[in-house]
Amino acid sequence: MGVPAYNKECRAIVMRYSKEWESTVKRVGRWIDFENDYKTMNLSFMESVWWVFKQLNDKGLVYRGFKVMPYSCPCNTPISNFELQQNYKVVDDPAVVCTFPLVDEPDVSVLAWTTTPWTLPSNLALCVNPKYEYVKVKDVASGKMYIVMAARLVQIYPGVGNPKKKKETEKKFEELARFLGSELAGKQYTPPFDYFESTRATGSFRVITGDFVTEDGGTGVVHCAPAFGEDDYKVCVAHKVVAKDQLICPLDANGRFTDEVPEFKGLFVKDADKGIIQLLKGRGRMYDVGTVNHSYPFCYRSDTPLIYRAVPSTFVNVEQLKDRLLVNNDQTYWVPEFVKEKRFRNWLENARDWAVSRNRFWGTPIPMWMSDDGKEVKVIGSIEELEKLSGEKITDLHRESIDHIELESSEGRGKLKRIDEVFDCWFESGSMPYAQQHYPFENKEKFEASFPADFIAEGIDQTRGWFYTLMVLSTALFDKPPFKNLVCNGLVLAADGRKMSKRLKNYPEPTLIINQYGADSLRLYLINSPVVRAEDLPFREDGVKQVLKDLFLPWYHGYRLFVQSANSAELKGQAFVANEARALSSSNTMDRWILAACNSLVREMRKEMEAYRLYTVVPKLVGLIDALTNWYIRMNKERFSGDRGEDECTTSLCVLFEVLVMLCRMMAPLTPFFTELIFQNLRRAIPDAPQSIHFLMIPDVNEAAIDDRIEADMQVMREVIDKVRIIRDRHKLSMRTPLPSVTMIHMQTEALEAVTRLEEYIKEELNVREVKTAKVTDVPELVKFKCVPNHSELGKRFGKDYKNVQKQINELSHEQLAAFVLSGSTIVGGHEFGKSDLVVSLDYVGDKTQRDADACEGGVVALDIKPDVSMLEEATAREICAKVQKMRKEAGLRKEDKVEVSFRCPAEASVLASVLSSQASYISARINMHPLASDKLPSRAVPLVSECKEVRVQTLVDGAIAISSEELELTLVRGCVFFHAAAMAKLLPDADARADVENLVHCKDHAALRAQFAAGSGKLPVSVNSTKVELVCGVHFFLSSADALAARAL
Repeated sequence: MGVPAYNKECRAIVMRYSKEWESTVKRVGRWIDFENDYKTMNLSFMESVWWVFKQLNDKGLVYRGFKVMPYSCPCNTPISNFELQQNYKVVDDPAVVCTFPLVDEPDVSVLAWTTTPWTLPSNLALCVNPKYEYVKVKDVASGKMYIVMAARLVQIYPGVGNPKKKKETEKKFEELARFLGSELAGKQYTPPFDYFESTRATGSFRVITGDFVTEDGGTGVVHCAPAFGEDDYKVCVAHKVVAKDQLICPLDANGRFTDEVPEFKGLFVKDADKGIIQLLKGRGRMYDVGTVNHSYPFCYRSDTPLIYRAVPSTFVNVEQLKDRLLVNNDQTYWVPEFVKEKRFRNWLENARDWAVSRNRFWGTPIPMWMSDDGKEVKVIGSIEELEKLSGEKITDLHRESIDHIELESSEGRGKLKRIDEVFDCWFESGSMPYAQQHYPFENKEKFEASFPADFIAEGIDQTRGWFYTLMVLSTALFDKPPFKNLVCNGLVLAADGRKMSKRLKNYPEPTLIINQYGADSLRLYLINSPVVRAEDLPFREDGVKQVLKDLFLPWYHGYRLFVQSANSAELKGQAFVANEARALSSSNTMDRWILAACNSLVREMRKEMEAYRLYTVVPKLVGLIDALTNWYIRMNKERFSGDRGEDECTTSLCVLFEVLVMLCRMMAPLTPFFTELIFQNLRRAIPDAPQSIHFLMIPDVNEAAIDDRIEADMQVMREVIDKVRIIRDRHKLSMRTPLPSVTMIHMQTEALEAVTRLEEYIKEELNVREVKTAKVTDVPELVKFKCVPNHSELGKRFGKDYKNVQKQINELSHEQLAAFVLSGSTIVGGHEFGKSDLVVSLDYVGDKTQRDADACEGGVVALDIKPDVSMLEEATAREICAKVQKMRKEAGLRKEDKVEVSFRCPAEASVLASVLSSQASYISARINMHPLASDKLPSRAVPLVSECKEVRVQTLVDGAIAISSEELELTLVRGCVFFHAAAMAKLLPDADARADVENLVHCKDHAALRAQFAAGSGKLPVSVNSTKVELVCGVHFFLSSADALAARAL
C-alpha cells in the first residue's frame, strides 16, 4: 500500500469521524467551537509538537536506547507504561518448572519457574539472589538432584508448606547441602535449547546474581532472556552476558519466531508455548507443567496479549523530573481530591522514563535525524529550521513528506537520516496546550494569558494518560502545572461491569438512546451518578428511562399545569403578567417555602460550583424538582385553578413562574434542551427577555427569600406525610379513606411546633380529622426507648467487667435515654458513653389495635387506623368523585365546561344510595356539581356520556372494614336550565303557555346564558306564540342544579 496511500486513508478517516463526532457532540448538547477546532494532524499543531520535543532535547531530557517495553504484536509497536494499565485481563497461562543441568555436575539441575515458555529458546542466563539461602536436594523416587531457593522448596514439594503433610513430604527428598546464592555465581549450565550456544564464549549460560530475585514465588531462580524482561535485561547487561545495544531477539515485528529458532519458525510466540513444552518434556527437561490464573496485560487497541521485548526507542527522562512533578501537582486542585492525593501522586512517585516513539506510519514524525553509526544526532524544532537545513519547501510534516529528506553531517559522518518512528499519540495530547495555539510561533500573548488552564475534566483513566503527559511536559518546559483545577469522572462501563467494547458491542447505541429518551435524560442520568465522584457506572438503559419517567415527565407536567392555569385565567380576562414582587411578598406558607428552597439551593449551588463539586449540586437540584412537582404543585392545585379565589390564583401563578424560571436557569447547564424548550414559552411573560436561557447566568441569591425555619418545618411535614403513607400501605388503607388522627411524638420541641404550624396542610394531605403532638418524655405509655450496646467495642473496652456494665446500661430509664439522645453522651457506673457506644431507638408501645406507628428521626409518627362509619362513607364518596372526574376527562371536557351529573342505583337500599344522600354536599363541593337522581333531570337535558361503574364500597362489619363493590350508573349531561315549578305555575297558570316558554329557554345556549347573567342582568324576557313574559334568574329558573337545590326548587 505504501506510506503515502496509507496516510491518505488515515487522513480521510480523521475527517470522516470528525464530522460524525461533530454531529454526536451537538446532539448531546456539548458546546464546542468546531469552526475553530484543532486536529493533531494539522501542520501548525505538528510544528508545535516538534518545538516541544526540541525543548526537551535541549534540556537534556531526551535519549535513545534499548528498553524492554510492553509490545503489541498486531500493531508492531511498543506501548507506554501508562497505556499498559488500560486493559488487564485475568487469564490462564502455562506455568512450568524447567531443569538446567550444571556443566560440571550433570546429575545436578538448577530449577527455574516461568509463565512464558516461549522465552526459553532465548535463555542466556540464570539469576539467583546472592544473599538468600539455596538448597541441593536429592529426589528419593528418581534419584535426581536439584537446586532451588531454600524458602521455595515448597514449589517442587508442596507438602512442605502444609504442617499436616510436612513430615510425610520430607521423606520424599534428601537434603544434601545449603549455601548462599552467591556460591552459585559463575557456574555454567546446559540451556534448554542450543540455538545460541556460540555465545557461551562471551559469557552466556552461567549463573549470575541479582537482588530482584525474591522468595515470593517460583523456585527462587529466574531464567533470563534479556530481550524479553526488564530485570533480565538489566542484570544481563550488568554481568556482561550481553551488550546493552546488542541483543538476541529471534522474533520478527509480528511476534513470530524467525529462522534462528527453526523448530518454531513462523509461529506466534504465545501459540508456540504448547510445542515448546512438549519438545522439552520429550527431552526430559521439564520438571513440572501446570497453569497459573493471573492478571495479564492486553493491547488496548487490538485486544491481544502483549509481550515484553527490548526495542530501540526514544525516551523522555521523566525520573529526572520526579521531584518537580510532585511539587507542581501540589499546586493543583482536584475533585475528588483522593484521585490527586492517592492515585495520581502514587503514579508520579513511581514515574519511569517515558518511551515516546512508536513504530507506525501515521502520526507526528519524531524530528530526530541521525548518522548511520548513531553518533551524530540533530533534533529539528520548526519548519523553518528544517527548510534551512534541507533546502526544501515544507508544506506537510507527515512521513510521506519528510522521510526522504537527508541532512548534511557537521562531523563528516555522511548523510543524517530521520529515525523511522513517530510520536506516541499521548505526546501529542500532552502538547495540546501549546500546539492548539501554534505556540510559540503564533498567539504568544494569548497562550501566556490562558496558561495554566483554569479547568480541565476527563476520566479517571487519564491519571496515567492525559493528566500525566500534560504534567510531564508542562513541568519539563515551564516548571509549572498545566492546569489549576481538575474534575475527574469515573468510567462508564457496560451493564455487566466490563469495559465498553466496540468489538464486543456490549452497550446500546448512544444515538438510539438519545432518540428514544432525549439527550437531557442521558445527560442527567450520567451527571447524577457515581461517575461524577470518579467512581465507575455500569450503564443501564433502564436508568435513562427512569430519569425521563421520574424527573422530566413530572417537571413537564408541572410546567404544563402553569401554562394551562395561566391560559384559563386569561380566558377569564386576567392575562398573566410576571410579577416577582408579588411572588416574594406572598404570605402563603407553601409559596414562602418553595421560594426559600429555591434561593437556598442557589446559594448552595454557587458555593459548590465554585469548588467544582458537581456531585453535591445535582442531587439537590433533582430534589428541588421533586419538591416542586410532588409537593408544591400537588398541594396548590386548587389555588392554580382559581378555586381559592382570583387573588390566590394570581399569586400562586406568579410564584410558580418565578420558580420555573429559576429552576431553568440552574438546570440549563445540565439539561440544555429541556430548559430551552420551557424558557422559550416562559420568556413571553418577561419584558426584554434574552433570546435563550443560555444567555442567562445562574440566578443571584435573594437572601430575603431564604427562611430556614420554614424549610425545616416543611422537612418535618414531609417526613410525617411519608411515614403515614407507609403505614397506610401496610394496612391497605387508601388515601381516600379519612382517618381519625395522626400523632407526632418527638424529642424536639421545634419539630412539634412545626407540625402545629402546618397542621391544616397535614390534615388535608393525609386525609385525617385531627393532628396531635406530644413530646417523647411526656408519653411513656405510648413510646419507649430501646438501647442496644455496641457489644464488640464495649467488650474490648471493659473485658471481664462488660457483663456488669451491660446490666447497668439495660437499666437506663426512659428519661435517661431521652437525655442521652439529646446530648449525645451519658454516664453509667462512672463511665462515659457516646453515640458510637449505644444505639438508641424509639419503639411504639401504645394500643397497636387502634394505632400503628413508624419511627422517624428523633421521634415516632402514630396513625389512628380505625375509621368510623362517616369516614367510610366519605371514602366511598371520594370514589364516586374520582369516577366522575375520570368520565369528564375521557369525554374531553375542560374545567370551564359546565355539566350536570345524574345517577341511578340498581337497588334503593344499596350503600351507594345511602352515601349519595348523606354525602351529597361533600360530593357537590368536590366536583362542583350536585349529583342528581336521574328522574330529577329536566326532560330536555342532553346526555354527553353514560356509563355503569364499579364503585369500591367500604363498610364496618363487627368493627372491621369490609370492602365490596356496587354498580352505579353515572350520566354526564350538558349544562341546562332548572325551573322552579311553583314559581312558574304562579307566573304562567296556563300549562301549555308554560311549556312553550320552558321549551324556548331550554333551546338557548347555556354558556351564553351564564355569561349574560354573570354580567349582572337577572331578567330574561321571553316571547313565544302569544305569550310574553319576563323570567327572573334565581326565582323562576336556575342555571345549575346546585343553585336550584339551594333555593329548594328541586
